[in-house]
Amino acid sequence: MKNFLISGLLLMLASTLAYAGGYRVGAQGQRALAMGHAGVGVVNSAETAFFNPSGLVYLEDRLTISAGITGVFSNVKWQNTSTGQFAETQQDPGTPFYFHAAYKVNEWMSLGLSVSTPYGSSVEWERNWPGSHLVNDIELAAIYIQPLVSVKLSEHFSIGGGPIFVTGNVNFNRNANRTLTDEQGNRSNITVDDSGVTSTGWSASFMFTPVEALRIGFNYKSEILLNAEGGEATFSNFPNSTLTPQNGTTAFDATLPMPAELTIGFAYEMNEKWLFAFDYQRAYWDVYNSLDIDFADPNVATSVNPRNYKNASTYRFGAQYLASDNLTLRAGYYFDESPVQAGFFAPETPRNDANGFTAGLSFQVSESLAIDASFLYLRFKEVDASYDSYTENGQSVPFEGTYKSNAFLPGIGVTYKL
Repeated sequence: MKNFLISGLLLMLASTLAYAGGYRVGAQGQRALAMGHAGVGVVNSAETAFFNPSGLVYLEDRLTISAGITGVFSNVKWQNTSTGQFAETQQDPGTPFYFHAAYKVNEWMSLGLSVSTPYGSSVEWERNWPGSHLVNDIELAAIYIQPLVSVKLSEHFSIGGGPIFVTGNVNFNRNANRTLTDEQGNRSNITVDDSGVTSTGWSASFMFTPVEALRIGFNYKSEILLNAEGGEATFSNFPNSTLTPQNGTTAFDATLPMPAELTIGFAYEMNEKWLFAFDYQRAYWDVYNSLDIDFADPNVATSVNPRNYKNASTYRFGAQYLASDNLTLRAGYYFDESPVQAGFFAPETPRNDANGFTAGLSFQVSESLAIDASFLYLRFKEVDASYDSYTENGQSVPFEGTYKSNAFLPGIGVTYKL
């Protein structure tokens, strides 16, 4: 029983940390999000700092700032069609934010700063639902901080990039197994918590402008290793027995690879009113084969937890229309492939293929200030899936069912130029 509970904890950690990458939140700019989150070839605000740093040098103003926040209202429904069991998530909305700034040093060089939360969300299932042995709730956030430089090498070509500093935190809770309780009948559960996890990476990009109406962009973000060192695992409501862990805490170390991302695309200005954009993004999830976890207790061996993610692509399309001197309208669509393979679909990461439909606008309040707004409806493909890596008493106990998911993401921001 004790070995089983420890194995369950290790599995929980693997699923928890995978959620930081498997659920990517694309809300790093209201103007880009309104255009299907396509931006590698677009230069219209400081949002370029995140999507393609090499484009910062093409911004005309001395100082440009873009900042905003997005509400993530998501819902996941699960049903076992064989037994009729049903459950759905219930949680407060997530609030990813961004702050991008660009400063034009001279005609051939600009400096920038990008602060955003590309990874961060929450899932909270009904307490003691049928999958509570896998997850009850999870909250996590990862903040990216990127100082940037953009250099124009010629009239038609520029490069840009810089280091990436990441800080994050996670909190996760699940029941110990499907039946275990303490003497009072309270379900035994485990909570994992760690904060202040830090790491570094880098980005590199270029922008090619063969003609005035066409910009071709390339942006690469490196793989980043998030090292959780000295995290805390808390055991609660366990019965008084030598066969089960004692109530209390223990420490753990774990390393999670966040995959490299490559984005290429273009923006074409058909005339003074219309602009079209396309991005293709490849996330190299195959780096995430397993998660190794070391406990502070020397009596607990290192655990290797297979995840077997696959590389995944996202296709983004966007359009922008200048309706008047003060009003710009935008719309877009994207298709986002899931990196999760069959047999690894866990309720910690209810992440399947998704279609995103977007719209938004910018209203020019004054010569220096504009209000940006966007809206995303994200529809995940309904899927019959299972999680096969959970074991109980040495036997595999798959958890399966039908998942239906969607999300609404309204966002608001400002763009300031000086």
